[in-house]
Formats: sequence, C-alpha cells, structure tokens
Amino acid sequence: MKKQSEGATGLTFGVSAYLIWGSFPLIITAASFANPFEVVVWRVVFGFLFAALLVTLTRTWAQTVELVRSPKKLGWVAVASLFIFVNWSVYVVAVATSNVLETSLGYFINPLITVLFAVVFLKEKLRKGQWVALGIGLIAVVILTFDYGRPPWIALVLAISFATYSLAKNRVGGKIKALQSFTIESGIVLPFVLVQLWIVSMFTPIMIFSGVVEASILISFGILTAIPLILFGAAASRVKLSTIGFIQYLTPILQFSVGYFILEEPMPPVRWIGFALVWVSLVVLTTDALRRRKPDLPIAVQG
Repeated sequence: MKKQSEGATGLTFGVSAYLIWGSFPLIITAASFANPFEVVVWRVVFGFLFAALLVTLTRTWAQTVELVRSPKKLGWVAVASLFIFVNWSVYVVAVATSNVLETSLGYFINPLITVLFAVVFLKEKLRKGQWVALGIGLIAVVILTFDYGRPPWIALVLAISFATYSLAKNRVGGKIKALQSFTIESGIVLPFVLVQLWIVSMFTPIMIFSGVVEASILISFGILTAIPLILFGAAASRVKLSTIGFIQYLTPILQFSVGYFILEEPMPPVRWIGFALVWVSLVVLTTDALRRRKPDLPIAVQG
C-alpha cells in the first residue's frame, strides 16, 4: 500500500512539473510588456535566488559545494549551463515573437535528437525501431523546412541545445539532485545575464521597476523556473523513469494547445503534415521502447 501511495504521489509531482512547464507560454505572453531578453535575465536571477534559498533551508550547501570542487564535473556543469541558457533565451524570445507552435515542435523532437546524440557521442547502437523513428523525424524536418521557407531553426536549436545539456548532465553523473544542479547552473550564468541586463537597459527601459504587477510577473517566472525541477526530482525518486518518459509529452502538447487554440498561431496544411510525422515518429520510438522490459525513452527535464 505504501509503495502504491508513493507511486501516486510521484506521478502527481511529475504531472505537476510538466504542467507548469507547459504553461510557460502564457506566463511569457503575460510578460510581453518587457523586452524578452530582460525576461530571461529575471528568470535566471530569481530562479537562482529561490533555489539558493531552498538549498539553505534544506541544508544541502555541502553537497552543492562538493560538486564545485570537482574540476571535471564543474567543467561539464559549465557546458550544461551554457546550453540551458541558450535554450531559455531562444524559448523566451520565440514565445514573445509568436512562435509557440515551433517551440512545441522543438520539445516534440527532443527525444529524437537525444537518441541521435547517443549514437554520435556515446557510440550506442540503435535498434531498427529507433532508426525508423529518426528517419520519419528527418522527413518531417524536410517537410517543415519547405513549409516555413527555412529550416525550423527555433525547434532545432531548442532540441539540440537541450540534448547537449542532457549529454553534459550525463557526463556529470546521475547522482546530483536537480535542485543543487539548477543552483550551480543558474549561478554560473548569473554574471552573464547581469551584463545582458546592462545592455538591454541601453535600448529599452527596465520594466521590473515600472510597477508591482510587472515586478510580480517577472519574479514569479523566475521562481516557477525552479519549482518544476524540484517537483521532477521528487517524482523521479518515486516512479519509474519509463513513466516519466511518457508524461514528458504533456509539455509540448500543452504548448501546442496554447499556441494553436489560445494564441491562434497559423497551422497551414503542410505544417500539419510535418507535425503529424513527428508524432508518428514518437509513436514508433515509444512502441519500440515498450517492447523492452525496461523502456528507455529519453527524458526531457525542461528549462
């Protein structure tokens, strides 16, 4: 009974994490009064402050500092920080410029890119089903390139940057908790975003100082950057990773729904075909994973 209760709690935490990630387009849209690069700055700043507060309250600074003392691990964390910062920046700017549907595409194809990286960098051998999924995904990208009149750069940058982030985290090791990892990663990029804030201030007013409502939205987005990571960490310790692998698709589904139904972004027929092929490739990938005793779906812990 206790094990079932733990599983139910873990599932609730996991679903909550991916629901929050899926709601980010609405939050970024609500922050449209600010320059998107300023939004990124406060996302990092208040995400770091909130995470640092939690590390203090949970008395886990010792584990956090221990990671920093390992030059090899710190190097990979620095790489992870760079690419998650790129991911956050591209995502916020894309949503702010009405490209929510393409951001959802990025997180749909992320598992495919992760599988591809496993072949290229980790020298893993893929099964037939995985190769078929990658092939269908490639065809989808070609079709979407034709539809957009350009490669779907936003989706590709989001997927590649997050896959690289995941690869770097893999090199660090799987025993580092999400909270400590997020604290260090956001702390590393903190000096860079402060420079970014100075540059933004040269061109547009800094909106966090313009009113209580504006400040509340920008601060809340920073805090909400850390919360789902904590929920994910709690979920991962209670339920199978295969379960997490399936519910991760909640985020791009919600992003797609927000972009299409609420923000009413266009979806021409050819674009529907491209998206549909991506979904088919994910079905093939998932089916192939389910045939194994231990499904090995790539997990997307989004930024």
